[in-house]
Amino acid sequence: MKTERSGLIKFKGNEVVVIGDDLHPGDTAPGFFCHTVDWLLFNGLDDTKGKVRIIVAVPSLDTEVCDRETRRFNLEATNLDKDIVILVVSMDLPYAQKRWCGGAGIDRVITLSDHLTGEFGMKYACLMKDVRVLRRAVFVVNHKNIITYSAYMPALGDEPDYAGVLEAAKAALIM
Repeated sequence: MKTERSGLIKFKGNEVVVIGDDLHPGDTAPGFFCHTVDWLLFNGLDDTKGKVRIIVAVPSLDTEVCDRETRRFNLEATNLDKDIVILVVSMDLPYAQKRWCGGAGIDRVITLSDHLTGEFGMKYACLMKDVRVLRRAVFVVNHKNIITYSAYMPALGDEPDYAGVLEAAKAALIM
């Protein structure tokens, strides 16, 4: 049974329950499965084996902040080493992700849907149980599947420290 916690974050002004325990640098990254925009099963760690992963959890690509954040990471990806991959996970249906990515010109990050099982959300302590949406968080996972950076945003509208995330990913290349 996964831990259920409240008092961490609000959704539309109301406290919600978050499933799972927060992950920290030094923790082993949990394996997870999500779906691609074409409904193919994607193994988050095995399918990116040998790479440094920036894993971004967002509530929905169809919101202003998530749109801006995903576009920013897509732009930043053009200047990153080929051994760094960016995964953006939301509870959006793959159909909606595909439509949004096409309209936004997203081609450098991999968008993944956790809609079917919520496995990623529970394992990475991002799933807000009450509304079945992910809270905003960013993780850097090195090629040995060790978390080297983690940040949970205190409010859904808060954006991550982009420079800090990118520095952590670059540093993880030499670990």
